[in-house]
Amino acid sequence: MKIQKILLHSTLLVILGSSVIACTSVPSSTGYDTQQAGTLQQVQFGTVHSIRNVLIENKDRGVGQASGAVLGGIAGSHVGGGSGKIAGAVVGAVLGGIAGSAIDKNIQTKRGIEITVRLGNGKMVAVTQLADERFNIGDRVKVVGDNGQARITH
Repeated sequence: MKIQKILLHSTLLVILGSSVIACTSVPSSTGYDTQQAGTLQQVQFGTVHSIRNVLIENKDRGVGQASGAVLGGIAGSHVGGGSGKIAGAVVGAVLGGIAGSAIDKNIQTKRGIEITVRLGNGKMVAVTQLADERFNIGDRVKVVGDNGQARITH
């Protein structure tokens, strides 16, 4: 019973840790982070030329894997006695690392779109962002951004 409680708490901590990492900013047509709010941005108008579905993945920082390994090791060390504790800790660390890495990847992958726009000056640009607004080929849109970062909206 004690082991089950430890495993439950370990799993919850891995999920919470991964959720915090997943909160990193991903470009969106409607969401701004605190560093973007109130900043002057350039606006250009254009027409949607093409749209492509993509997956947006945050780079794996290993936090979920490391957290899972530590928590799995702690939980596993409570199994058995003597050398069994060491073996339990090692197996728990490996399994916890695998689970933490999988949770991290699933939480951090989001559905996105790559939108290619022909600007009024004839230049073509592409922006990848969350698929939180519907676009169609031929839509008139605005490209808002500065310093290499942009978003597309209606």
